Amino acid sequence: MTEAFLHYVWQHQMFDSGLATTDGQPVVVLKAGTLNHDSGPDFFNARIRIGDVEWAGNVEVHIHSSDWRAHRHEHDPAYNNVVLHVVFENDSDVYMENGKIPPTVELKSHLHPSLLKNYEALVAPEADNGIPCSGRVGGIPEFILHSFLDRLSVERIESKSKTVRRLLEESKGNWTQTCYWLLARYFGGKVNALAFELLAKATDLNILSRWSDDPVRVESILMGQAGFLDDYFEEAYPRRLQADYQSLRAALGMEPIGDSLWKFHRMRPSGFPTIRISQFAQFLTKTPRLFSRLLAVDDAKEMERMFDCTAASYWDNHYRFDQPAGSSLSKRLGRMQADIIIINAWVPLLFVYGAEHNQQHYKDQAVSLLSQLPAENNVVVRRWRQCGVVPRNAAESQALLQLQGGYCSARQCLQCPIGFHLLNRK
Repeated sequence: MTEAFLHYVWQHQMFDSGLATTDGQPVVVLKAGTLNHDSGPDFFNARIRIGDVEWAGNVEVHIHSSDWRAHRHEHDPAYNNVVLHVVFENDSDVYMENGKIPPTVELKSHLHPSLLKNYEALVAPEADNGIPCSGRVGGIPEFILHSFLDRLSVERIESKSKTVRRLLEESKGNWTQTCYWLLARYFGGKVNALAFELLAKATDLNILSRWSDDPVRVESILMGQAGFLDDYFEEAYPRRLQADYQSLRAALGMEPIGDSLWKFHRMRPSGFPTIRISQFAQFLTKTPRLFSRLLAVDDAKEMERMFDCTAASYWDNHYRFDQPAGSSLSKRLGRMQADIIIINAWVPLLFVYGAEHNQQHYKDQAVSLLSQLPAENNVVVRRWRQCGVVPRNAAESQALLQLQGGYCSARQCLQCPIGFHLLNRK
């Protein structure tokens, strides 16, 4: 039992009728009041009829009436306007600062047994894979589940907008620059996101655009700026990149970020930053006028094709310079990785663009792109599948990530429509 639960019960009037004060006066709740998240009584501006008298004021909620004293409300004049003291169990008489006794109502006998049982099941400490209702959520009516997921998918996009707005501020409102930085960040994946962002910030997109028809030259600039061309090389391809970069570096005033930022350890070789930089170079050369090109696309399949890029042929049997791999592999950016970039970079950028320009259709387009992409397959989504919740597209898989991170992990079941349904299940 927690006060948060009793707040929830009072707010949603989840108790039987026939309330009465501890001295026998009938109580009718005309308005529960507004939940207060700051100091002071728990609910403001309530309207309560006690006997024949209607009262307007505040409501204070406790598990035990003696908590009034424990919280020292009897010394606080802010509680003199409490018109009703709501408790689970009345174990003691209490007084307000002005010496009066607040009318008290005990809820213990007015709560349905299933409500308490359902609440205890939600907050039980046993292992639940991070999803408190994992054993019961599969039976939630679809209209409740999917309407909540629709809301959460937008909430998820808005939570990612923080990164977009940070980069937009740093670029002084330059949308193309922000787009370039953001896409670079997600080309790097989780491990090398920051290094890729710093690489993009150190390498002017206008310089790369001069050689939009020469992916090798673009790769040489990016590899050099990443700090990967400072060694002595035996093979022809890295020597060519090195020569190209050295011929441009001084003339264009470029400074590399250094290779110490890059991480290779415990990564799949296909995700090595060298491979991703080569893929990024290919993407940039095939996508001139970067931001405007992407802005014009409203079909997910077409956008996936735009991100369909393959590293230079040198990387078919290399993962690092001068280190031949044992087998020949295609270093094509997979569809799954392309979808991750679209979901995490382009969709929130498009959403923020619509919000900043007061153009709802761009915000709708962002949500539409998510709904056109397949659902993700990660550890969190697999947990939901095991519970019987199967996302139909990326909008719903993103919603499940938001649900797990924003509600389930923090056990915010009382703020969740799914939790509300489960609490009221008889």
